[in-house]
This record gives sequence, structure tokens and C-alpha cells, in this order.
Amino acid sequence: MVGSPPDIDALDPEGLKQLCLQLLEGIAALRAENAALRQEIARLKGLKGPPSLKPSGMDRQTEPRPKRGSGARRRGAKNARLAIDEDRILRTEAPAGSRFKGYEDYVVQDLILRPHVMRYRRQRWLTPDGRMMVAPLPAGIAGHFGPELRRFVLAQYHRGQVTVPRLVGLLRDIGVDISKRQVVRLLNRDKEAFLLEARGVLRAGLETARWVTVDDTGARHKAANGVCTQVGDHRFAWFATTYSKSRLNFLSLLRAGHGDYVVNAAALDYMRKRHLSGAVIALLAEQGSKRFADEAAWTAHLKDLGIAALGVHPDPVKIATEGALWGSVAGHGFLKNAVIVSDDAGQFNVGQHALCWVHAERLIHKLVGFNERQRQAIERVRARVWRFYKALKAYCRDPTLRRKAALDKRFDRLFSTRTGFATLDRLLMRLRANKDELLLALDRPDIPLHTNGSENDIRCQVTKRKISGGTRSDAGRDARDAFLGLMKTCDKLGVSFWDYLGCRLMVADAPAIMPLPEIVRHKTNPA
Repeated sequence: MVGSPPDIDALDPEGLKQLCLQLLEGIAALRAENAALRQEIARLKGLKGPPSLKPSGMDRQTEPRPKRGSGARRRGAKNARLAIDEDRILRTEAPAGSRFKGYEDYVVQDLILRPHVMRYRRQRWLTPDGRMMVAPLPAGIAGHFGPELRRFVLAQYHRGQVTVPRLVGLLRDIGVDISKRQVVRLLNRDKEAFLLEARGVLRAGLETARWVTVDDTGARHKAANGVCTQVGDHRFAWFATTYSKSRLNFLSLLRAGHGDYVVNAAALDYMRKRHLSGAVIALLAEQGSKRFADEAAWTAHLKDLGIAALGVHPDPVKIATEGALWGSVAGHGFLKNAVIVSDDAGQFNVGQHALCWVHAERLIHKLVGFNERQRQAIERVRARVWRFYKALKAYCRDPTLRRKAALDKRFDRLFSTRTGFATLDRLLMRLRANKDELLLALDRPDIPLHTNGSENDIRCQVTKRKISGGTRSDAGRDARDAFLGLMKTCDKLGVSFWDYLGCRLMVADAPAIMPLPEIVRHKTNPA
């Protein structure tokens, strides 16, 4: 029998707290009981639970298997790669009559973390003309925290994915007298040089790339939902967080920091492919002004021509603006004859566009058959897709005209299959409609068949979002995007991110690192 409820007005704060805890525990128990009852009811009805989908593994399983014994790892002389910083001789008491036979080396790697406070006593001189001269600080000293500490903070936050509160606690545990606000300043303030280098990496990559893969993921900025877009290839990675997933936004990002709008051959060709009215295209083409410095100048131009007042479909302002943005991309020499490989998100469908085969196969993988016949149909089609993908990868390694023709016909046969499972048949028809983008590799065997590179790159942004939430200031957002892009670029170029930070922050004895854009330009061959 349930007892009468307690008199809430008579309870003190501690009693109210205990009552709330009891209620929360009761609610949690009821939820667990309801979930168990739902599962039991589903079991009695013979229903299955929600499907547990695992990655298909298509790309990995279609790789050539190494010969037996060829993949065995050989351990080299590890100590030969280490630079010895200190030798310590350990002595032992040998019995009388023993002969000394030299030393047996035992190498130990260790790490020294301790605060080091430096006081610079700067000479001051009063010149005859009354001016006060003070000795300058050494290179790399900016503020009251040295370059080594600043490198450690940046490496821990971006490479180690350590949150700001934990980073503050770690520094204080080591013995550094520092506040949370000071750590945030070390992460975000005075990072213009890094932002410029990150932009330079993007420009160098877009100028020299034969292909780029792209992806995006959710992001939080200033307590609002946004999107983080990734662009990269085997040499570089770049990130930008904005509030939009539109094609206009993506084209704006591809300008790599330029703000102009350009009406040129590339822009007009883009407008034709997007079915803009021929009269509007002719009106834009015959104008004397072809380049506009910013969005305000471009918007005023469309208004002066009367295009902004047109109420037709497709929206002439939208298509013309997209075309002018693409004209700016081409005008700055970006993505010349380069292919953009994406997961079929509409905003990425610009220029020469190819689709990711892993995402295409995933659509079939995610289908759920309602009977044995439908499940068998799904597995048969997946097996055929896997075999076709394996043959396509073999073609990219050794392209021939004969193989190209055979794969073209084989694609049509595969995606014209009718299984009797209506959902699967519609999906196959949809994939066949994307034939040109799925088979662009037949004409461009140098491009990747998937966007795995972008998926791997953007994972660091997803991890950062999960453990640190969003950014609060534009400076914090820009610094986070820039440093994660620079870190991924260093990894792809074989450059130590720690050494890179040391060089840029002018840490004593740090190795010299060339500007990353120069390395990207020189590394043109696939990794």
C-alpha cells in the first residue's frame, strides 16, 4: 500500500533534496522496466528489434591480399634512431680479481615536465637627448608565457584533444601559475600568422590539386547550430565552420579568402548548366564590368540590371551568384581540371564532380528486407557491387580501353537488374542515373573512388565537438579550424606538428620547417 505523500512545505532543503533523488531514481527504474516490457512484447509477437548496421568494409575487402609472409613486420634497431641526451655510468662492486669488460648499454626514454621561470634583467640607458633605451626581449617572447609553454598548450589542446579546464588543471599540477582566461588567450589570441598559413595551404592545394575530397559535419558556434566543411587531398586538409550548408556557402569557401565575384567564361558556363534563362545570361555577358569587389557591389549590379526583380524559376539571383562565385574560383586559378569527390550532398555538386562508391554501396547496405527473399536479393546485389568495385579499382591501377568499355557495359547490366524488391529496384535505378559521376574514374583513373580521406580528416572535428562543445568567439572558431587543418596537413606531409609549432613560435633549437604551402605545392605525386 502506497503511503501518503510527505508535506513538502514542512521539509527543509536537505529533505527536499533527498525527495528529489528518490523521485529521480523511481523514474529511472520505471523507464528501465518499460524498456524491458517493450522488448518482451516484441519477442512474444515475433518482432525483431532495430537493425544493427556495421560498416560494409567494401573498400578494405576489395584490396589485393598481400602474399603470405610479405606483410611481416621487421623490427629495426630502435635505439639507433634515438639521440642520447645524457650518459650515466652505473657502478657495481666486483669481487677481487675481476676484469673490467666495458659497458652494457640500457636506453631509457623519459620526459621532463617542470616549470622554468626566467627573469630577464633588461638594461636601461638614459641617452644624452633624454630618451630611455631598454634592451629588447629575445625572439619568441610575446607576453609573460614563453614559447615552449605556448607550444605545449597548443599541442595538448589540438593534438591531445584536451579540454581547457583539464589543461588548466594539468598546468597547475606541474607548477605553472596560470588561469583559465590566460590559457584561452594562449589558444586564440594573436594567431593571425597561423590563420594566414592555413589559408595559404588551401590556396596552394586548390591551385595544384588534381582532385579534392569534401565532407561536412555539424558544429556549434555561439550557442547555435552550424556546419564544419572539410576540403583536402593526400597533401593537405582545411576546415571552415559556418552557419550554412548551401552551395553558395561552399562556393564562397572555395574562393580561399577572396571576396570578389567574377563573370567570365567559367561563370557563364556554370549558369547555362544550371538552366538560367538565356536572356539573363546574355545580359550579364554583354556588360562591361566583369569583376566585382564584394557582395554589396555584386548585389547592386544585379539590381541595376533588373535581375533581382525577376520572379522566375530557377531563381536568377541565386544561379547568377553561384556562377559568379564559380567564376571567382576559376579566375584565381583554383581547381583547374580538378575533380571534386563527394558523398552526393547537393552543395558539393560543382565543377567536375564524382561520387563516393562507399556511400553509394551504403545505401544498399542500409536496406532492410522484410522476408527471406528480399534479404537474399539485397545480399546478391551487394556481392555484385563489391565485385564491380574490385574490378574498377584494378582498372584505376592499370587502365586500358578494353577494360573501360567492359566496365561501362557491366555497370549498365548491374544497375538495370530487377529483383522484385521494389525499394531495392528503385535504389538501383537511382544509382544508374548517377552513372557519369560514379564512373568518372574511367576517364580519370587518378582520382579516388571514395571520400575516406575526408571522413578520416573530419573525425578530429567530431571528437572536438563531443569533448569541448562549441566555440564562443569568432577568434576561437577560426583558431580551432586553422590549427586542426594545419595539424592534419603536417601529418600528411610527414612533418612533426610539435616541430612545426616550435619553429613558428621560435622555440630555441627547434628545427626549421618550410612554409606548409610551399611543401604542398612541391608534393604533387600521390602519397
